[in-house]
Amino acid sequence: MTAMLNQEDFRAALEERVRGRSANQSPFSLAWAQGKLSRAHLAHWAENHYHYVGPFADYLGYLYSRAPEGYTEMKDFLLANMYEEEIGGVRHTDLLIRFAEACGSSRERVVGGASVLPATRGLQSWCYSMAMREDPIVAVAGIVIGLESQVPSIYRKQAPTLRDQYGFTDEEVEFFDLHIVSDEIHGERGYQIVLSQANTYELQTRCLRACEIGAQMRLLYTGSLYSEFVEKDVPLDALAIAA
Repeated sequence: MTAMLNQEDFRAALEERVRGRSANQSPFSLAWAQGKLSRAHLAHWAENHYHYVGPFADYLGYLYSRAPEGYTEMKDFLLANMYEEEIGGVRHTDLLIRFAEACGSSRERVVGGASVLPATRGLQSWCYSMAMREDPIVAVAGIVIGLESQVPSIYRKQAPTLRDQYGFTDEEVEFFDLHIVSDEIHGERGYQIVLSQANTYELQTRCLRACEIGAQMRLLYTGSLYSEFVEKDVPLDALAIAA
């Protein structure tokens, strides 16, 4: 039997699974942060992103319903996260639609999936599958750490550009400001839940794999956005890519 990792080493391993596959270094994210996208490109992003994050409370709801008795901290976190997404102020998806409209899209195009890509559908389906079928702790590792914990590092590079180079107003980019703060908190709570509840070598291994796949799914999704909507206008050689 292989020994479990201590919490410090386990956290470092989880962080490395995300870091090595982070979407913040994808061509789409770099083009955005460097101010090379058009509002039409950003509209396509919003139209796709809605179909990944729109059901986020649903993913969490499935996890909440399946969390074992005694997982109080986990259930409290999931319930609070659902509340924030849906009724803890302005609904997060409404903020995303507001941004899409500022980019030239419309509520009808966003909700109707006018430009949704197969990779976006795949990411959404993976989240549903994890939430409905996987061990809840493993699902938290994949969805909250692998996906959600990346958001602050991505949006911190993109939000200033939206104001300074694209000229969006504070109201139009509220979606990004909100998630820089909230997803940093959510990501940390996800780490704490996984660190405390993944109490066997097998469970740790499965959490690490789920975290890795979650990061890969987000990277695949952003890569698809770039190749489908952006590459013909902003080729790789037009981007400043760190060595």
